[in-house]
Amino acid sequence: MPHTSRERYAVVSCHVERPLDGAVWARFTELQEARPSGFIVAALMRPADPAFGEDEGAVWLARAREADSRGPLGHHTHWTAPDHARPSNAASNPPVTDGWKEPAARVLSEGRRLREQGLAPTVFCGGGWYTDVAVAETCAELGYVDCTPRASRPGYLAQGERWASLARPSMVELPSGRELLAVPTTHSLGDLLRALPGRRLPEVVHVYLHDTDLLDARRRLMLRTGLAVLAKRAQPTDLDALAAWGLRDLPRVAWDDVARL
Repeated sequence: MPHTSRERYAVVSCHVERPLDGAVWARFTELQEARPSGFIVAALMRPADPAFGEDEGAVWLARAREADSRGPLGHHTHWTAPDHARPSNAASNPPVTDGWKEPAARVLSEGRRLREQGLAPTVFCGGGWYTDVAVAETCAELGYVDCTPRASRPGYLAQGERWASLARPSMVELPSGRELLAVPTTHSLGDLLRALPGRRLPEVVHVYLHDTDLLDARRRLMLRTGLAVLAKRAQPTDLDALAAWGLRDLPRVAWDDVARL
């Protein structure tokens, strides 16, 4: 973490949901290589899903390694299908997912497979912002920093849909006794542009986008503009550096104070 007199830090992550799409991947590569306004963009990559005809072979693996060479590498899970981020019935208890007994089983299976491929993702984000205690325990087991918690409730969630709420990086104390470092996601591109004119920025700003956003010229402009202004108000860093810095003197919170319906 760089030493600076500024009291605010900022990171950027991208949910790489279409890593096998050549046009999308080209735009994401361009973003990572550009490091706009000094931001090293983390790649939270969705593993290929053979159940839906996606090939996890040479192309996917090569692209994951490319992303890893350019910044933090993360694991992003879609629970139901490549184009369906949340579990098929996330409000049930336990939640029902197609082909999986529980979401945690998918995270563990994917995480182990990534390691078998020689990858070492450091951060995690659940698709559709879904998490539960078993998923959180699995993230701790895999040694991930969890970016699934949000500073605000996603507006599209129906009543009873699970999510996790955190305002700032914290050490989450889990029922098993494990600890999970969480760096909440705080701003979409739209949220960032709405917040910048005032002074409504937290101590740690975590901006996220989707790789498909980069196909839209207007959203690319929003990203460049927002990050240029943000870099004047916060110290750009990256998720791995932030996590290393954040291991010191973090607030501690119980899982029950994070989990939300």
